[in-house]
Amino acid sequence: MSVPTLSPSVSLPSRSSAPRRATGSAVRGSTRATVVRPRTFRVSSPVRIVPPDLRIADGTGASVFRVAANRGPVSRDVIAKVTGASIATVNRQVSALLSAGLLRERADLTEPGAVGRPRVPVEVDHERYLTVGIHIGAVTTGIVASDLRGRIIGAVEVPTPTGDQDAALASITASAKAFAARWHRRTPLWVGVALGGRVDSNTAVVTHPRLGWVDARVGAIVGGGMGLPVSVAAHVEAMAASELLLTPDRDAPEVKGTGLYFYVRETAGVAITFDGKVHTPAGGPGSVTHFPTGSSARCSCGGTGCLEATVSDRAIVQRAVAEGILTDRDDTIQSLYRLARNGSEAAHGLLVERATVLGRTVGMLRDLFNPDRVILGGQAFTEYPAAVPHVARAFAASTTLPRKDIRITGFGNRVQAHAAGVVSLSSLFSDPIAAMKRTEL
Repeated sequence: MSVPTLSPSVSLPSRSSAPRRATGSAVRGSTRATVVRPRTFRVSSPVRIVPPDLRIADGTGASVFRVAANRGPVSRDVIAKVTGASIATVNRQVSALLSAGLLRERADLTEPGAVGRPRVPVEVDHERYLTVGIHIGAVTTGIVASDLRGRIIGAVEVPTPTGDQDAALASITASAKAFAARWHRRTPLWVGVALGGRVDSNTAVVTHPRLGWVDARVGAIVGGGMGLPVSVAAHVEAMAASELLLTPDRDAPEVKGTGLYFYVRETAGVAITFDGKVHTPAGGPGSVTHFPTGSSARCSCGGTGCLEATVSDRAIVQRAVAEGILTDRDDTIQSLYRLARNGSEAAHGLLVERATVLGRTVGMLRDLFNPDRVILGGQAFTEYPAAVPHVARAFAASTTLPRKDIRITGFGNRVQAHAAGVVSLSSLFSDPIAAMKRTEL
């Protein structure tokens, strides 16, 4: 049986591209920020909760905006060709988007001899606005600022606060608000939150066992504190959406077939896409936390061999300490990666063992769902490329179906940042004119 090649769609970014942990004051575009911890939570603005729309929308306005975001500056003729809409329809949509301030004309790029305003290229106004994305992880929280094309213009990481859930969310909100304020010439339009646990995107209420949160008012606290419309999504579903909406070929009208997105870092999760839309069950995302792996790892549920208890960063670090590979004073996953890169056979062996479990699990899930595409995301896949061939071999040995498309995300170790960004942008990408109306108080 041949071993499938798990090659990234683009080169994996270097480790230095990941946001560093915050230690100081925030500056524009910096990877450092102050962790702001307010004493009490107080909603300062009306709460506008909008469920995220994690799909490639087929509306004409969305299609025109998407082409301008991907290809701009671009002529109306090209937009009509890509979207399949008539030139008259494109002209109407472009005019509406110009009036809303979402597009701008580039008269300086008009071709010589061209006559009439429709010949003037247009592009998304990527300097006027920003959106704020927040990824709340089990250990760290990432905050990103994105322009309206989906490009990340700044990112920071702060420790995820512990203790009272309302106070923790208020602290995260204050940090995000302070970070966004550094772009004093841009107007924030939206805030999106991506996190694990059981997420009700309609009410933006989240139960997150790992953080100890029960019915946490994520949307109310973050949206109210930021004074912006807010969308909240399960983070693995948001990661799957980023593959649809933030990749270079996203101006296609739809992505045919099914996809399986499998994520592992501090937590493990899966999401499924159908024809360019992320499946978002009414009862919240499914869970692979306790998927059986056959390992001897003890889980908090009382059982053994559960997936997250076997392959999460915390589980791997705890095992490395128990086996003497890491010390109690240097017990981080980055320390383990560093040891493996520097030639430690013990560290390498532990990471290879995790890769083997991951490959076998992906193979079983792939056979269960039989998707057209499988995308692997999270630092468990991207931070130690030497383990990737072992993922591939274990996958090939466990799957019984013919080989199909399986690859590692091109977002590398910034997948959480792009997930947060896409939640903050999903409404604009789905219906830009309606989304702009929602931003008006």
